[in-house]
This record gives sequence, C-alpha cells and structure tokens, in this order.
Amino acid sequence: PELKVMVLAGTAKVRKEAFLHLQEYDVVITSYDLLKRDVEVYKDMVFAIQAIDEAQYIKNQKTKNALSVKRLKSHHRFALTGTPIENNLDDLWSIFNIINPGLLGSKSDFHKKFANASDDKIANRMLKLLISPFILRRLKGDVLEDLPPRTEQVITVEASQREKELYETLRLSTLEDLEKNKLEINKTGQRRLQILSALTKLRQFCCDPSLLGKELKFKSSSKTDAFKDLLDEALSGGHRLLVFSQFVGYLTIIRNLLEKEGISYQYLDGSTPEKARAKAIDEFQTGIGDVFLISLKAGGQGLNLTGADYVVHLDPWWNPAVEDQATDRAYRIGQTRPVN
Repeated sequence: PELKVMVLAGTAKVRKEAFLHLQEYDVVITSYDLLKRDVEVYKDMVFAIQAIDEAQYIKNQKTKNALSVKRLKSHHRFALTGTPIENNLDDLWSIFNIINPGLLGSKSDFHKKFANASDDKIANRMLKLLISPFILRRLKGDVLEDLPPRTEQVITVEASQREKELYETLRLSTLEDLEKNKLEINKTGQRRLQILSALTKLRQFCCDPSLLGKELKFKSSSKTDAFKDLLDEALSGGHRLLVFSQFVGYLTIIRNLLEKEGISYQYLDGSTPEKARAKAIDEFQTGIGDVFLISLKAGGQGLNLTGADYVVHLDPWWNPAVEDQATDRAYRIGQTRPVN
C-alpha cells in the first residue's frame, strides 16, 4: 500500500505528460502495445525490476513485443506465464533470451542441441538441469488445496446426415485444391499456411456450416443444438457459464441464439475496447448475465471470472495448455462452487 503506482495508459498526449513525472513513482504499469510505441522514451531509464507478465507475448524473438521488452534496461528481470511453451521449444529460448541472455546459447545452437532433439531423453534432461535453477514453478495443487472439485467432460456431437454429406464434399474439394496448389507453392511456410487455412475451414464447418457462406443454409447446426441443450440444463440448475470459441463468427451465432431466447449475457472478443471489457467483467462478477461469451485469444488469460461455475469450449484448441488457462478464469482463488 505504501508504494506509489502509475498506470501508464491513455492517449499519446496523456502518456507524454505522465513520463515527466515517472521518477516520482515506485512502480510503473503499462501494456505491451503501449510499450512498443513508447520504447524510445524509456531508453535512458534503468529500472530495478522488470516484471514481464503473460510472458507468452514475447515467445517470438522477432516480434515488436519481444524486441521492445528486450530494449528496456533493468537490474533484474522476471517473466511470469502459465504457458512458457505454447508452440515449440523456441518459445522457451525466446523468453530466456530476454530474461537471461546467453544461458541457452545462440538460437542455432539451441536448435541443434535441444529443439531438434525433443525426443532425446538425455538432451531433455540437460535442458531441464540448465533452466531449473531459474524457474520458480507453482502448481495449482501446491497452493490451492481448498479449491472445490473440477470435473471435465467431453461431449461428442454427431453430425446430421446432411452435414456429413456436405462435410465430405468440402473435405474432398479441399484436398483437390491443396493438390493443385502443391506445384505452384514450393516454400514450406506458405504451404503450411495453406494447409492451416484448409483445416480452419473444416473446423468452422463443424461448428456451423453457415460460417463458410450464407448459401449453406442451416436453421441450426448439430453443435449449436447440443450447446442449446447443455445451456438449458445448466441454467435450470442455477449455473452460470463461460463460453469460449476461437471463432468470433461462431460466438456471433451463439450471441444471436441467446438474444432470441432472452438469456442475459456479457461479451468479449479482441475488438472489445478496454473500458467495455472492464465493465463486462465487473458486471458479470456482480451477477449481471448468466453467460459470458469470450473469444479464446482475447480472454484465455488475465481474467478473474469466478462468478461462473460452468466452462464450455465450443471448439477444442490444438494446445491443451491454452484451454486450461481459459478454464482457469473460473477455477481460481475465490471460487467456492464445483466447476464443470
């Protein structure tokens, strides 16, 4: 309480004025986005401690986030994250390259010794020995022994006959398109993007065919119907829900469903302004809204939503750790009810 804290935010004019008084404060809090814009202003300052929260934002050393954070001068650096490895071991190298440069060698050396030898038990053991003195790892079970139980259930949804037929048509045409473009694209990166784009379309179809075009007219999809059943059951039992999807388009479909049914809700995606975001979170926590619709990327971390005791992932994410982080918006200190 005795520390003087400045939240460095607002317009460029507001921030410029704030920088004049920076030395009067003990702690300065800013966002990665603003740091990128203000990094030149910090160049002559030296901080005692640099705390890099949600450090998965610096997992790619070439991004402006990582480059800006690295340029800040400080005597000590701490990185905090629930997902230090989100894609591959390169994420770990990038974080360590900022908090402890040189420890893991150059990126090419790291690749040879560890990243390209992920199945090598000796290499994995060496890496663990190398980084463990610098990692303070907190497991939920160690510190939250009094948390209520958490139950996980996978609900498999059977597609309708028409959905199955259309899906198979889409799958075959997708394979055909990929084969055609194979000769035109030689670059591995571009080829991967093509395949990822094709898989994303198939995943969207599985949520709701209309996401791929309004000409695919469906009154409702099998998955949406299954969600409606789950929603009715949960609400009748007095539960409140967090609902995640990686597709904003699908959240819009669910949003329309809630409005049609007269179900109160809050909403958050990447385009939600900061003030509206804070308002939605505060209102949900005080009991306004039975459902909170959240895009996985916008709300997968940094939120406290213990007002919910049901968490629904409408479409599985390829990285279970990211899903877990999203689920933990409801399953954390302050939660008193069992979480499903």
